[in-house]
Amino acid sequence: MAFNPLVIGAAAIGATLVYASVLDLRSRRVPFRTWYPMLAIGAPCTLWFYASLFAERPSSMYALVAFSAIFAGAFYLFGRLGLIGGADAWALVFITLLLPAFPATPLLGDVSPGFFPLPLLVHAEIAALLVPLALVVRNWRRGVEGPLPARLRGHPVTAAEFSEGRAFGFLMEELSEEGGTIQRRFYSIGESIAAMLGDTRLYTRELRAEPERFGKELALIRRASPVWIAVGVPFIVPLTVGFFATLVVGDTLFYLLSILRGG
Repeated sequence: MAFNPLVIGAAAIGATLVYASVLDLRSRRVPFRTWYPMLAIGAPCTLWFYASLFAERPSSMYALVAFSAIFAGAFYLFGRLGLIGGADAWALVFITLLLPAFPATPLLGDVSPGFFPLPLLVHAEIAALLVPLALVVRNWRRGVEGPLPARLRGHPVTAAEFSEGRAFGFLMEELSEEGGTIQRRFYSIGESIAAMLGDTRLYTRELRAEPERFGKELALIRRASPVWIAVGVPFIVPLTVGFFATLVVGDTLFYLLSILRGG
């Protein structure tokens, strides 16, 4: 096709992801209405793209529709099961439905034969894996001392940062009082996983929203300040990074497989 209408949809998605990332970092909330402009602009463009593709290659259109439906359904299910955040799930669902193929040739290579959401997810996961490295560097620059696993996952925050809404994440330490003295220890990886699965983690957002329910915990936090929290970087942030990275570099896995095959 002479003009790919997905270019317009990609621009709307990119702008929306940046805005949603800012919202999520500030308040850990992305209202559903955030997606409305993106959907209003992107949906007609996607339909235009499919209509043009059907006229040229009907089998390719059917394949893209099937892949998009399967992936979008999986992302929706992940969100319903709580495996990923609600905003993250909706972002993945809408991107998959609105941008099934590359809108243009990537700046650093040719378009792969696959569809856009797969390399996007790969690049988003790579960006997410860089977060621990960024945390270690941040803690090192601030002179923070502590176990390496803790410095890879979070950083200490004061009680003031808790109460003023400048700290987001969940507690990495178990706090208790014995004989008037604060006792503290880091949760093990196994305990952290069990708490995640059992939905018993203590999140900063919940502590601030329900102070009457968590009065004992908040009192311990004030006395033990600063306390370590695991930084809750919203997945929508690495998703946004992965989105723009995919537009630039294309399908990394496809390129690597081509090199390994000697092509």
